Formats: sequence, structure tokens, C-alpha cells
Amino acid sequence: MIDMLIKELDTEMTEAEVNEKNAQEEYEELMADSADKRAQDAKAIEEKEGAKADLTAQLTEDTETKAATGRELMSTVEYIGSLHGECDWLIKYYDVRKEARTGEIDAIKKAKAVLNGADYSFLQVSSQRFLSK
Repeated sequence: MIDMLIKELDTEMTEAEVNEKNAQEEYEELMADSADKRAQDAKAIEEKEGAKADLTAQLTEDTETKAATGRELMSTVEYIGSLHGECDWLIKYYDVRKEARTGEIDAIKKAKAVLNGADYSFLQVSSQRFLSK
């Protein structure tokens, strides 16, 4: 019976040693896997931080570009507004300016004719009579 107990104890000791050895191997494998996982996670964090820095720089650049484009747009709108005002004025006084220009052209033609020797004194007398009435 003591021999049997010794034999059982030896079997249990052998089992315990094998179990401990297997557990130690599993632990070492788990630790190696964990170290690989930590290395991968650290690499992923570095990549994500680099991507974040690139995106932040791009965002800053795009924000500055947007501001510059907005200023350019405002100056363009102001310029179009000033052109619109000038066009409105030209359209409003087109008939008056056309009539004045026609009068100037006629006056220049008459002045040219006078310089070439034409006599318009009778027109001047009749226009003075008309204006004096």
C-alpha cells in the first residue's frame, strides 16, 4: 500500500511537472505574443499620429486658402458692384449723352465749315431772335 501511495505520488509529481512545464511554455508564448501585439500597437499609434499631423497641417493650409479665397471673393464682389454702378449710370444718362454728343459733332462740323470759309451769320441772328422771345 505504501508502494502504491509512493507510485501515485510519483505519478502526480510527474503530472504536476509536465503541467507546470506546459503552463510555463504557454506563459512564454503568451508573453511573446503580447510583446508582438504591443509592438504592432505602438507602430499603429505612430502611423496614426503621423497621419493626424499630416491632416492637421492640411487643415491649417486649407483654412488659410479658404480665408484668402474669401478675401479675393469679397474684392471681386466689390469690383462687380462698382462696375454695376457705372453701368447703371451709363444706361441712365445714355440718351442725354447721345444728344450732347450729337450736338457737339454738329458744332464741330459747323466750326470746321466756318474755318473753311462758310458763313453762318444768318443762323446766328435767327437763333438770337428765337432765344430772346
